[in-house]
Amino acid sequence: MNKVRYGIIGIGKMGGTHAKKLLKNFDKNATLVAVSDVEAKRKAWAEATLKGVKFYDDYKELLADPAVDAVIVATPHYLHPVIAIEALRAGKHVLTEKPAGVYTAQVREMNEEAAKHPDQVFGIMYNQRTNPLYREAKRVIESGEMGEIKHISWIITNWYRPQAYYDQGGWRGTWAGEGGGVLINQCPHQLDLFQWLGGMPKSVRGFAKTAVKRNISVENDVTFYTEYANGASGVFVTSTHDFPGTNRLEISGDGGRIVIEQNLLSEKFVFNKLKVKEEEFNRNNTKFMPQIPQTKIVKRTTLLQNAIRLGLIGQHMNIIRNFSKAVLFGEPLIAPGAEGINGLTLSNAVHLSSWLGKTVELPIDEKAFKAELDLRIAEEQAAKDQTK
Repeated sequence: MNKVRYGIIGIGKMGGTHAKKLLKNFDKNATLVAVSDVEAKRKAWAEATLKGVKFYDDYKELLADPAVDAVIVATPHYLHPVIAIEALRAGKHVLTEKPAGVYTAQVREMNEEAAKHPDQVFGIMYNQRTNPLYREAKRVIESGEMGEIKHISWIITNWYRPQAYYDQGGWRGTWAGEGGGVLINQCPHQLDLFQWLGGMPKSVRGFAKTAVKRNISVENDVTFYTEYANGASGVFVTSTHDFPGTNRLEISGDGGRIVIEQNLLSEKFVFNKLKVKEEEFNRNNTKFMPQIPQTKIVKRTTLLQNAIRLGLIGQHMNIIRNFSKAVLFGEPLIAPGAEGINGLTLSNAVHLSSWLGKTVELPIDEKAFKAELDLRIAEEQAAKDQTK
């Protein structure tokens, strides 16, 4: 195999973008051979835009095509695990869009299927893991320079979405269509990074407010608190109705503090590295209100770097390039598909905690979550029926 021959299932916003970039040879190790979508307008778009690429109305026909080595699953959320499982069984390498699914039980089934096919590469589109500043934070933490993590907090409210955003498609802002709101749509990358950097908590207390200043069925204002086995804690705050918003990640440890702040096209990483670990300093200190000696390490990404990374090439292409190299050369995946369940576990835990009004332990009660989700889908449908 000289190049990975891709098929894309779902060519809406993200799938269509991936298709155009693959067709423009943004990945020298890949070629686009087929796409599939159920909407007639997208078939017309594909015929006009993706010259020489086969189109399938039924994704199962794409999966049966021997010319396809790997598939990118870019459908609505509920279908990610369904199609990924079928693709794995069809012998394809699978790269699924985020989120891994809507509820962990279906994602667990997907992971179990992937484990049966060790020769097939299984990845997830966690493109934020390619961001050099988050990767630097990961390096610092794994190097031991941070020592034991004490606290992690993230305020990310720069997701501003007006009512017009939710009105553009019938599946948006619904339990039946998306399976949730800001947690399942906007925040999967941050929830993944929250646990990728800070680890998985032992418990979650969530407060998810529904339809704040928007005509939707799902949550768009969330705060949750996490506790960890080592005694550490975490806080995550997000919304889609604040403007202007904030994007600030802070991680405190025995060896210092990392802060990553982002604006539209500027990002800054600051590591206040203690010259002696706080625990050791405290043990030997005799002063009333001392300052611990430290060094300050600052890294930035420039406007031009971000414009290229986010626009011309894009983080998504970095994941696809890595996936292609994993298929062809065995390069380790930046975002293994099996890890998609971790961020989704946090999302499900926050929802369940908020619905039940109490702290939930991890792993969550998957049956209880599904029952609560089904209840909201039923209530949503009943409300729609009343307006007809």
